Amino acid sequence: MRRILFGRPRSLYESKIFHRLSLIPVLAWIGLGADGLSSSSYGPEELFRALGEHTYMALGLALLTAITVCLISLAYSHIIEEFPTGGGGYLVASKTLGSKLGAVSGCALLVDYILTIAVSITAAGDAMFSFLPLSWHFAKLPLMAIVIIGLTVLNIRGVKESVLTLAPIFFLFIVTHAILIGVGVFTHVESFPVVGESAVTGLSSDYALLGLGTMLSIFVYAYSLGGGTYTGIEAVSNAMQIMRAPQVQTAKRTMLYMAVSLSVAAAGLIVCYLLWDVIPQEGKTMNAVLAEQIAYGWPLGRLFVILTMLAAAGILVVATQAGFLGGPRILANMAVDSWVPHRFAMLSERLTTMNGIVLMGVAALALLLYTRGNIHSLVVMYSINVFLTFSLSMLGMWRLWWQRQGREYRKRRLTLYTAGLLLCGTILVITIIEKFTEGGWITIFLTGGVVVFCFLIRAHYLAVSANLTRLDATLTALPVKEPDQPMEELKPGENTAAVLVGGYSGLGVHTLLAVIRSFPKHYRNVVFISVGVLDSGEMKGAEEVHILRKRTEESLEKYVRLAHSMNLPATSRMAVGTDVVEESLTLCLGLAKEFRHITFFAGKLVFQREYWYQALLHNQMALSLQKRLWWEGQTMVVLPVRVM
Repeated sequence: MRRILFGRPRSLYESKIFHRLSLIPVLAWIGLGADGLSSSSYGPEELFRALGEHTYMALGLALLTAITVCLISLAYSHIIEEFPTGGGGYLVASKTLGSKLGAVSGCALLVDYILTIAVSITAAGDAMFSFLPLSWHFAKLPLMAIVIIGLTVLNIRGVKESVLTLAPIFFLFIVTHAILIGVGVFTHVESFPVVGESAVTGLSSDYALLGLGTMLSIFVYAYSLGGGTYTGIEAVSNAMQIMRAPQVQTAKRTMLYMAVSLSVAAAGLIVCYLLWDVIPQEGKTMNAVLAEQIAYGWPLGRLFVILTMLAAAGILVVATQAGFLGGPRILANMAVDSWVPHRFAMLSERLTTMNGIVLMGVAALALLLYTRGNIHSLVVMYSINVFLTFSLSMLGMWRLWWQRQGREYRKRRLTLYTAGLLLCGTILVITIIEKFTEGGWITIFLTGGVVVFCFLIRAHYLAVSANLTRLDATLTALPVKEPDQPMEELKPGENTAAVLVGGYSGLGVHTLLAVIRSFPKHYRNVVFISVGVLDSGEMKGAEEVHILRKRTEESLEKYVRLAHSMNLPATSRMAVGTDVVEESLTLCLGLAKEFRHITFFAGKLVFQREYWYQALLHNQMALSLQKRLWWEGQTMVVLPVRVM
């Protein structure tokens, strides 16, 4: 069943495996750009609704929306140049504003990507049920929950499989919405003078009745509530590892595709709402109402409306890919820096960050059920974190270029990031103030809670690391001298100690010394076992596998030399993979056939006080492997290493 759902394991040594897993610009546009493009299904609607009776402002807002999309996209294109290894807002804030603000940005992105999935699926359900009777709407929430579960499984299988599966839906959206916007605008070209006169009349009337300050507040308020339109623009910079080489050029081309498509779609829909005098209807999105008005009287008008709404629902499902791709990448980056449990950096047998994918799916499902699929609450929650990350990224890049005295393009970049910071900061502040009681507080509470947890996790890891550093300083400095006599060959019939080690560290040396101390002169052979684990930090190309193998071999050679200096015949065995337990088990069972009297040993960190969270934060490989070996009839001893 697992093979059917998730597929067969991928081999690290398969020819061109990393090339085949990466995405070309068009596929990256589908997998990551769909998040931005799909926001045209709800962002422009929220903006237009906020105008109320002042719809004449829609023309100015359409232009400002297109400018904002292009400005943020251009800023993130330069971020890609500065940080070609990925990491997006988390890495930018960490490198330019400090690790603590970087963690805040990373936490905001994590919650944002969870909301990406929840918002996209909710909006997809709204679009799909827009052409169905109201009596059927009871099935919307269960169906959306099933879709989230299905997408979680699909992403565990692998990135490319999920993107290719959803590509036809993406292009159906492009075609149907190009027709919708094109026909909607060009069939009403003659209405532009009337709309212009209406705008001038409305402007004069409102100026006389409300005053300039109130008019500006209405304009800015509507602009800020349309902030959901810009969500997803940062996704490309967070997922550089999955881009086809040359990665920077691929990512920048993807950003270009995203900027053009989103600005045209968002601005075009806002203008169409105004030209066709679209009024919201219960149980329907404004895009559905617009499609029905435009296609009224067409020979296949009803079919076009259904296809358009199905395409909108479909691309919103595709948009969840940004959450399933970007969220686990942020988790992996933060895991490498010890802000979240290290297991989130691990890869599955399908070479995907399965732990992160599962977390994103479960959390999105929980939010969906909590809000009962209310898109208006979710969009407010969504916009806050998006613009918190945008603002920190713009501030970080502004600071970076402020410090680069005399550099080419300095003034241009400072102007770009100043404008971006003002726009993003304005939307963030207004959204928090205006929508705090309508769901904004939930986002602030969730993000704040995640930030607190991350700082607690980081403090624990730093304390453990400090103790391990002292252990390393003491034990790795042991003198390694030449043996007093030539080493004998290993004898398979003698008692053999197989010691599982990682890199050359105090933990591994401590385990070897504990074996010698606990069983003096009992073991005549020593075999060191090590697995080079390819995690998301190492997942950059085929050459990284060879580098990892060489590093693991060098560590094992140090252990062998240390054993020889103690006059112990020793050798080593190694493997490279993504699952340390599976690879270690294979090596151990192979050694059990070679050495008849073998005992396996591994060290494990122990704490003076055991707490439930320690099992989540630290590697439980020793205990897991011990159970597996016991089942196979082999003996394994876990030796304690006291650190705290």
